[in-house]
Amino acid sequence: MGFRRRIQESPKVDLTPMIDVVFLLLIFFMISTTFIERPGLSIDLPTSSAEQIKLGKKEVQVYLSENGDIYLQREEVSLDELLRHLESFGSASTKKMTFLLMADKAARHGQVVQLMDAAKMAGFGSLAIATDKKQDEL
Repeated sequence: MGFRRRIQESPKVDLTPMIDVVFLLLIFFMISTTFIERPGLSIDLPTSSAEQIKLGKKEVQVYLSENGDIYLQREEVSLDELLRHLESFGSASTKKMTFLLMADKAARHGQVVQLMDAAKMAGFGSLAIATDKKQDEL
């Protein structure tokens, strides 16, 4: 009898299910990730109905928390350190820069005024105060 020999196929791994799972994981992580611009600091900005302004390319971000902590570009500093850092820029370069103040709505008004005065003394060309957009109430 002449039996035919079967040609043995090499084992194959189907990658389609693995690719599907990787794409599902990618989509899950993209959706569940939040992208925030603020540091690990919780600042509740006041609301405003004013239009959003376009900031310059060069800006100095200063955060003021509810309990009075001051952060310069995401690093905690004292008021004296902030003043020294702002003076180190020099008045010629600060005229082209924006001083962006992000103060918590529960922060003391006196501290906000101190930071605005520090920006004026350093010679910044413009001052911007960050707010959240006011939601239309029904």
